[in-house]
Amino acid sequence: MARNKPLGKKLRMAQRMKSNSSVPTWAVMRTAGKVRTTPKQRNWRRSKLKP
Repeated sequence: MARNKPLGKKLRMAQRMKSNSSVPTWAVMRTAGKVRTTPKQRNWRRSKLKP
């Protein structure tokens, strides 16, 4: 991938990186382990980003 990216693409990638973070530990503890993953969490090998 190019080093210099268009601003729009850079912002979209940053947004996806933020949403890809895991659930906080306190949330897992509070729900007794029922909530472990975020619905929007993705893996870089399994699913690609839309341009």
